Amino acid sequence: MEINMAPLIDMIFILLIFFLVTTSFVKETGVDINPPVAKMASVKKNATILIAVTADNRIFMDNREIDLRAVEANVERALAENPDSSVIIVADRKSETGVVISVMDNCKLAGAKKVALAARPPSR
Repeated sequence: MEINMAPLIDMIFILLIFFLVTTSFVKETGVDINPPVAKMASVKKNATILIAVTADNRIFMDNREIDLRAVEANVERALAENPDSSVIIVADRKSETGVVISVMDNCKLAGAKKVALAARPPSR
């Protein structure tokens, strides 16, 4: 008597595909940021472009440091891949406001329709 393994292998592959398709991947900025607290902070879905501004005003995108002058080109490239993307700027609470405003301005110049600042809700 011989056991046919083909249906079992097919079932395992179908389960694997199911788990890969239904898994949601979390995007992070790649640097340690302490965002400011906001009472009206809300969760934003489908944020595909993340830009981090650290406490010492360094700018990171896609886990690499970029210059302020390169923000517009990098956002344009990301928007070319996915035009409906929104941009989330994750700025440290100690970063300079002028740098964050410049990053926002460059995102808008690149054609981003939705630009938001990240904040965390107050701890209770």
